[in-house]
Amino acid sequence: MGKIIAVANQKGGVGKTTSSINLAASLAALEYRTLLVDADPQANATSGVGFDPKDIQHSIYECMVDGINAQDIILPTNILPHLDLMPSHIDLVGAEVEMINLPNREEKMKVALEPIVDQYDFIIIDCSPSLGLITVNALTAANSVIIPVQCEYFALEGLGKLLNTIKIIQSRLNPQLEIEGILLTMYDVRLRLSNQVVEEVKLHFQQLVFDTIIPRNVKLSESPSFGIPVILHDAESKGSISYLNLAREIVEKNVVPGGENAYAEDDAA
Repeated sequence: MGKIIAVANQKGGVGKTTSSINLAASLAALEYRTLLVDADPQANATSGVGFDPKDIQHSIYECMVDGINAQDIILPTNILPHLDLMPSHIDLVGAEVEMINLPNREEKMKVALEPIVDQYDFIIIDCSPSLGLITVNALTAANSVIIPVQCEYFALEGLGKLLNTIKIIQSRLNPQLEIEGILLTMYDVRLRLSNQVVEEVKLHFQQLVFDTIIPRNVKLSESPSFGIPVILHDAESKGSISYLNLAREIVEKNVVPGGENAYAEDDAA
């Protein structure tokens, strides 16, 4: 069984989609079977791995609202052999309204992903910048959550609200949900403020903070316009190396020697 990791923060512009795309691509480059789930109506993760959202016929929206089989909408990316995509579409905006009166509305994504979990080592969910029903669905479906936090002045603003939402989901919907880690993004070594934010976040959250810090990087910013992850745009850039290091951190935590997913072993025990 693969591990499902949601990448969530209700604040926009924290590097959430960038992290989802490049973490998924880095795990695939390390030859782990990886599925990137685009759960954001903006569909930036979909375009970020080379698909035009306007051409998407069926998306995660149809899986959650109409019960379409997830297997039927998964797309091989063709840019990395071990990377697949479950695309998004602008229709996902309407999903929250349509799901409001459905029974077990918070578990629709979990139900959609259950039949395909065994096919992957890692499933990375890119959440929308909100704490709405779609994000609640992602956190209910996930085994853990990565929280990107930008190294800027208002870094910790809103983080308490997200952590409170996670606690509510742990108590009511998904007791197994863990925090995979807090990921510091947009780090600028030249700015004293960036260093202050790193120190403050590490002081508050200690072991929850990933060792890897994602820098501000031109190649990282450019790669979405080419529809490819940074590892294919410039494998030697700081951004590419940082996300590979993050992927290795996650693999080290979750995969036992011999290549098996440690989460699967726990599950079977």
